[in-house]
Amino acid sequence: MVESETGKSQIVALGPTERIVRTADGRELHVPTEWELLPPGDAALTRRVKAGGPAWTVQEKKGRRTFSKGVWAPADRIAAVRAELKVERSTESYAKRRAADAQRRDRKQTEYVEDFQQAVLAFLNFNPRHADLASRLAEAVARHATPVGSGTVARTQRIPIEQRAESAVIAWLRHQTTAYDNMKIARIKGKRREVRRMLAEESRRRLAGYRSADAVDAQNCPLQIALRSMSDENAAP
Repeated sequence: MVESETGKSQIVALGPTERIVRTADGRELHVPTEWELLPPGDAALTRRVKAGGPAWTVQEKKGRRTFSKGVWAPADRIAAVRAELKVERSTESYAKRRAADAQRRDRKQTEYVEDFQQAVLAFLNFNPRHADLASRLAEAVARHATPVGSGTVARTQRIPIEQRAESAVIAWLRHQTTAYDNMKIARIKGKRREVRRMLAEESRRRLAGYRSADAVDAQNCPLQIALRSMSDENAAP
């Protein structure tokens, strides 16, 4: 049975049709005809619409990640808030505030990239003989892992930066120096985790070779081959 429940805000999931959603306890709710779906993307608009009264936040879970699919709310409320924001955003003070916010975010991002790169270098702990290689690897890992919105382990705040750096290095090596991306892994519970653990051990052994003063076969080392390949790509016109 499809119910209607517009008196309270709640988090719902996608239902069998566009205007039917599912609650956390499995009930199906019919979206009121006077409501419309506000797509994700404008945080301020979404925040004000939700603060203005009952609304249904639609979320979809894929693996460990949860994605916003928008917010169902009265169409007239969405229109009113959108018009209100349009007026605010047309002012000079808003433009200045936005510019200041952007500069602050850029500065914070630059500082984080520098801190993260230093954390990667500390984890690598290469012998001074391999200092240049360590620097190039740290830069490559940071460039891949730190962009805002990348969804990589480097962006999480749940673990210390030292652990983020270690995980990012192992992930970079898995994708750049092994055949992991092209492997056909049996769809057996725990199999992919087992493969990743095996490759991580291989990567750690490779890193250990650079923590001593011993010479390394640069021509055949997968790590150095990957970095050379990236360097060639960046140098291409």
